Amino acid sequence: MEPRTWDFIARLEPKLGAVEYMPDEKVATDLISMLDFHFKGSDDEQGTSYTVNNGSICPPRKKPRVAVVGSGPSGLFASLVLAELGAEVTLLERGQPVEQRGRDIGALAVRRILQSESNFCFGEGGAGTWSDGKLVTRIGRNADGVQAVMKTLVYFGGPPNILVDGRPHLGTDKLVPLLRNFRNHLRELGVAIRFNTRVDDLIVEGGQVKGVVVSDSRLQPCSVDQKLSFDAVVLAVGHSARDTYSMLLRHNVDITPKNFSVGLRIEHPQELINNIQYSELAAEVRRGRGRIPVADYKIVKSIGEGDAKSDTEQVEQNRSCYSFCMCPGGQVVLTSTNSSELCINGMSFSRRASKWANSALVVTVSSHDFKPFQSHGSLAGVEFQREYERRAAIMGGGNFVVPAQCVTDFIGNRLSVTSLPPSSYRLGVNPSKLHELFPPYITEALQQSIIMIDKEMPGFISTEALLHGVETRTSSPLQISRHNDSYESTSLQGLYPIGEGAGYAGGILSAAVDGMYCGFALAKQLSLFTGDIESILGKAQKQTGSVKY
Repeated sequence: MEPRTWDFIARLEPKLGAVEYMPDEKVATDLISMLDFHFKGSDDEQGTSYTVNNGSICPPRKKPRVAVVGSGPSGLFASLVLAELGAEVTLLERGQPVEQRGRDIGALAVRRILQSESNFCFGEGGAGTWSDGKLVTRIGRNADGVQAVMKTLVYFGGPPNILVDGRPHLGTDKLVPLLRNFRNHLRELGVAIRFNTRVDDLIVEGGQVKGVVVSDSRLQPCSVDQKLSFDAVVLAVGHSARDTYSMLLRHNVDITPKNFSVGLRIEHPQELINNIQYSELAAEVRRGRGRIPVADYKIVKSIGEGDAKSDTEQVEQNRSCYSFCMCPGGQVVLTSTNSSELCINGMSFSRRASKWANSALVVTVSSHDFKPFQSHGSLAGVEFQREYERRAAIMGGGNFVVPAQCVTDFIGNRLSVTSLPPSSYRLGVNPSKLHELFPPYITEALQQSIIMIDKEMPGFISTEALLHGVETRTSSPLQISRHNDSYESTSLQGLYPIGEGAGYAGGILSAAVDGMYCGFALAKQLSLFTGDIESILGKAQKQTGSVKY
């Protein structure tokens, strides 16, 4: 708890309330144990599956074949549920397994070698693997789906404290072995996992997906296409699979632009943030080894409220600016997927022990802002992202050098002529006019927000604070329309778009929950079980009592 809030809390008057009490024997369990408890399956010599559900046995049948495209959180949890319930699952991942992916990221950070299919965005675990590993969501920590996912992460090796921490996170060093355990379990279930396999096209017959066309992503452009047949295709490609979006449009899949956010990443010395947040207790932090965790912050500011004179002005002036993916004790990393476009993010290891604290400061943008890119249709938001990623690459001077500016100079609209403060970004920073990177409505919103933040956190505006450009991939710039109950595309039968890339999640936890529910919904459509999805989760999780405090 931040000391600056203590005086406020001391003035609060107690009042009667209720909290949920969960006895140990009734606490939410992991998905594997839950499904083992509710479903009993056996295979005969012909490979047909008999599934017991609520006391009734479904007729024997051949296992339905399902492709899951993408091994991020949504793809992994969809694969887990489908495989546990008896589907024949093939998991297709364009990138590398985490072991090789880690080596490729190391080559990028040290030798500037960018692998277009194995990087901070693509590969086993998805974009969240090399990040802070935050496990926060607006769904609600006690929601059935969230509890099931959290317990499953612990089952695969996540630290148990994520179940009780107020702001749980894993860190890259914890995510890598967890993903390895997840992969091994899927293979034990019979899931065929194919890395370095990019889906280039869908096989569509009579308005229904019948399979996919894949190629070896390591051999481009000389790879030979291969056609694979499936009964259903789950699309969990993540927010950076821009080639997949273009492919979907060729099949007239219904895609609509959606709001997202862009901005810059600000970095301070972690000791400075500790002092701002903890005051005299900052000495107890000790870079993650002390009694108090390294300090972080979460900020949301509204800009221009009530100033608009017309609907158009309201869209342009009334915006939110907020902190995104705040990484205490972390570092700034490159998340580009090609050499001509530059974008960044933050990451932390589990102990958050680096000298720096970084966070994106981003401003909301909407379809109104994409008008200059209307010729790109549903991909106008994607082109909006690419435009500013290209500008950032030019500002940086190439070779993955990031454009940077002192916060004090950014507010004053001037180039940082003196030497820049140190940065955790390993590939170098170049003094740049970041105040000229974005349109004025974004720049001014960022400047106003930083000034407002400094009033609440004195010292936030500092000569030691450095802005880096550019942060564009906060979430998917589009949404693939689907039915609420079945998760099936509204425009193409047999296609199931899920997770962050489809516009239905934002972060590890919400993506995993979305994939889990899609797995149940699809399994039900494939007659792998009958009944209510919530009843499966609820029987293990809703037997709770209530106590007064």
